[in-house]
Amino acid sequence: MSLIGVIIVLTLQGLIIGAFARLALPGKDPLTIPQTIAVGLAGSFIAGLLTYALFDEPAPSFLAALVFSVLILYFIRKRRGGGLTSPGEYDGRN
Repeated sequence: MSLIGVIIVLTLQGLIIGAFARLALPGKDPLTIPQTIAVGLAGSFIAGLLTYALFDEPAPSFLAALVFSVLILYFIRKRRGGGLTSPGEYDGRN
């Protein structure tokens, strides 16, 4: 697969996992599409590292990537002053 193909597949994977993570937590998140992709990719990356370290599997499951993406999104909310059900105030500077 070419480099462009890999970038497109990673972007779609990050978007799908990030979107499901946003759906998993109630409330409207003020994340842009690139931020949603970044949350999904970061969750997939962390899930991949832990899956490989613990189970010697080469790729994480969708559920593991989703769980870590939800955790990342939760910590983003906590940083903004929100919680589990409220995204907090967003002033554009975070």
